Amino acid sequence: MEHFFLVSMLILPVIVLFVSLYSLKFFLSKTPTGGGEERPPLPPGSTGWPIIGEGLQFLRAGLKGVPEKFFYDRMRKYSSETFTTSLLGEPVTFMGGAAGNKFLFSNEFKYISAWWPPSIRKIFPTSHQATIQEESRKLRKLYPQFLKPEALQRYVGVMDTMTRRHFEKNWDNKKEVTVFPLVKNFSFSLGCRLFLNIDDQARADELLVPFTTVAEGFLNMPIDLPGTPFNRAVKASKSIRNDFVSIIKQRKNDIAEKKATPTEDMLSHFIHFRDETGYKYMNNEMDIADMVLPLLIAGHDTTSSAITVVVKYLAELPHIYNEVLREQTEIAKSKGPGELLNWEDIQKMKYTWNVACEAMRLVPPLQGAFKQAMTDFTYAGYFIPKGWKLYWSAISTHKNPEYFPNPEKFDPSRFEGKGPAPYTYIPFGGGPGMCPGREFARLEILVFLHHVVRRYKWEKLIPRDQLKFKPFPFPTKGLPIRLQPHDQHHEQY
Repeated sequence: MEHFFLVSMLILPVIVLFVSLYSLKFFLSKTPTGGGEERPPLPPGSTGWPIIGEGLQFLRAGLKGVPEKFFYDRMRKYSSETFTTSLLGEPVTFMGGAAGNKFLFSNEFKYISAWWPPSIRKIFPTSHQATIQEESRKLRKLYPQFLKPEALQRYVGVMDTMTRRHFEKNWDNKKEVTVFPLVKNFSFSLGCRLFLNIDDQARADELLVPFTTVAEGFLNMPIDLPGTPFNRAVKASKSIRNDFVSIIKQRKNDIAEKKATPTEDMLSHFIHFRDETGYKYMNNEMDIADMVLPLLIAGHDTTSSAITVVVKYLAELPHIYNEVLREQTEIAKSKGPGELLNWEDIQKMKYTWNVACEAMRLVPPLQGAFKQAMTDFTYAGYFIPKGWKLYWSAISTHKNPEYFPNPEKFDPSRFEGKGPAPYTYIPFGGGPGMCPGREFARLEILVFLHHVVRRYKWEKLIPRDQLKFKPFPFPTKGLPIRLQPHDQHHEQY
């Protein structure tokens, strides 16, 4: 009895706090605007429990492999593609459908700005006081210089060489492989080479350990206590950034001594880049480390997820696999022995890219992202207060039969001709905030697929290897497959 009383005394203040916060939130939602005018209502919805919100339901839907359920359930309940929920301790307005995507993507820096939850900012901090909006504008100037198609052309041969090396070491002469961990290792090694000029596999493997810790922790519950995934991610991030500072200092010396060029990789580009006025963006080594870390994390996780999902579908759909193999065989026949792929070859991979696009429609590598209202505005008859957080979801349109008839069917022909209607297919986001690495991802995916279909046919060893989302999609068992090598591929290599 005494134990029960003590527990009750501990729980009671928490309940009182939750009820008080919930009542305050309800009161504020009814407050009229200045001048006595009633403002439009807030979007319909529920913010769930104070502080906790509906975050657990959001995460649970992803872990069950149906992230769209969280959105579709609420869209049906509130008869609107705009609803309010609460995620990561913040009220969040979801804007769905092509109209919602268009509004969010075309009003960036006008009504809408980028936003990251405080927990993510703790893992990916900045060493200066720039706002997220200032950083976003800076990145829009920096990244395209390295990631635009004209700049990427010179890296096709490097990608091809590293992809061949990856298959020779990790796939050839194997009867069975587990795809997801191998692709993650490949994608990370490629990023290390092209972003940091690290061509030492042992060094890349060493860096991958803390990177994996960061990826596992940055969307876990933000409980910063020793031993929690979030706490481990914060520590791993700090360790990586310190490593990067050492690499950056050495690279500065190499550039000064003409041992490296200012354009050989993204790191050199960051060090050297000046805008059209001659202003040098980053002098501090930690500033540069802050920029490289999230880029490498995002690029390696999203692209490795996309490649794994395409490999999964090619195992399940032999007729699709055969068409991809036919296209890639024609390209291989045009090459001399040992000749590397080039930019013109990539442009010929139209059907293969349609297949990749359809895979990313069904399983987007990026589920969505947060934004923030820069000012009060009205959308669809509802009031959105300044500072409120907004969210767009790729899956909310990707599997909507209004935009994609028979949405569960795998059909690459959806991307022929003009392709899907604007703002319905958004695996890389859209507008000024569109992922700057989309062309880099396209190049990496196509080079990998060229080699994997030319070398092997394969079958899944676990027919029902479920996909989960945390936050990037991954097969729960890693997608183990049995390889059937093509004898003829060696004639072309």
